[in-house]
Amino acid sequence: MNKIITAVILSLMPFTAIMAQHEEDTENGVVSLAGREGFTIETKKGDFVFKPYLLVQTSANFNFYDDEGLDKAYNQDNVANSGFSIPYAVLGFTGKAFGKVSFNLSMNAAVSGAALLQQAWFDVQLKEQFAIRVGKFKTPFSHAYLTTLGETLLPSLPVSLTASTILPYSLNAVTPNIGTGFDLGVEVHGLVADKFGYEIGIFNGTGASVNTATKTFSDDWHIPSLLYAGRFTYMPKGVLPATQGNPNRLHEDKIIFGVSTSLNVESENESTNDFRAGLEFAMLKNKLYLGAEMYYMHVGFTKRQKIAESYDYLGGYVQGGYFVAPRLQAALRYDFFNRNGLDTNGFLNMPAIGVNYFFKNCNLKMQAMYQYIARTGHDTQLDRDNDDLGLAMHSGVIMLQYTF
Repeated sequence: MNKIITAVILSLMPFTAIMAQHEEDTENGVVSLAGREGFTIETKKGDFVFKPYLLVQTSANFNFYDDEGLDKAYNQDNVANSGFSIPYAVLGFTGKAFGKVSFNLSMNAAVSGAALLQQAWFDVQLKEQFAIRVGKFKTPFSHAYLTTLGETLLPSLPVSLTASTILPYSLNAVTPNIGTGFDLGVEVHGLVADKFGYEIGIFNGTGASVNTATKTFSDDWHIPSLLYAGRFTYMPKGVLPATQGNPNRLHEDKIIFGVSTSLNVESENESTNDFRAGLEFAMLKNKLYLGAEMYYMHVGFTKRQKIAESYDYLGGYVQGGYFVAPRLQAALRYDFFNRNGLDTNGFLNMPAIGVNYFFKNCNLKMQAMYQYIARTGHDTQLDRDNDDLGLAMHSGVIMLQYTF
């Protein structure tokens, strides 16, 4: 029996290795090797690399809402959406084949429906300057979304990206937000002179919750009703890792400047054509991480709705993290959003403070965050009440994350 076991192990040795140097070959947007050891299967010639990965996040949440929007007659409480949750439970695999084809598939068991399939793509790199990616993956917009999921500075994305806008029409289908996230499509991308990056893609524009082809032609512009997106970056010190803080990366010196834009073209009743544009900056300098973004969205109704008005929105954030100890990171963020549109005075101020602790040699990470939503400069009390409608005035999160 021992001889048989020994023979099996010896036969597998050319195909397996415990390594960390294949980070560039196993990009997945969820878990980064970041210099640590991980289980990887590799052929002897190195023409095939396969890596399974896992991310589980469980959190305790507290949310306190202001009185506006609450109906006391129905015993609606100021404290809601509180308790325990599992934001992500991702199981996937990624790898590279034949030196040019990368692939990734991941499932998020914490959600249901089509969103259960978080990612499914393959990427053909003809050369460093030109590659083609096809499938379901992150759209090229916003540093916050494009950061590796398990390595974000704070456990919650900026509200200015995720909150729906306020429109003065009761059209339930029209609740656009600035962030675009995951979608189905095709993208060309590359890196030129190790400094200039580009991503240009066409997507369904239906988001992560739809895995089928449902689009048609625009009645207004007579082009396919899809999401057209592009992002261009400049990295003078080489490629910036997609992280906002990692104890294994305390000797980096990287910086990125980026500009992105997208146009989501629609054609159906109760829909809008949405133009987005964004500016981004991020840097890693030893123990310090800094990041800032500003984004703009123009919302115009389709002609079939016979609404001539259009609306413009502006949001952004600045955030920073610093390792005050080798495994302890302090974090701050200021987030703002004029959710009622540029034509209406007033905007949301959303400061947040957090702390991250990375447990040694076990891939555990704990994050804690508190955020306060304030309102400034509104002309009327109704505008003030609408601006933070559905958003918690006080929110706190303690999250424990495990990755493999």
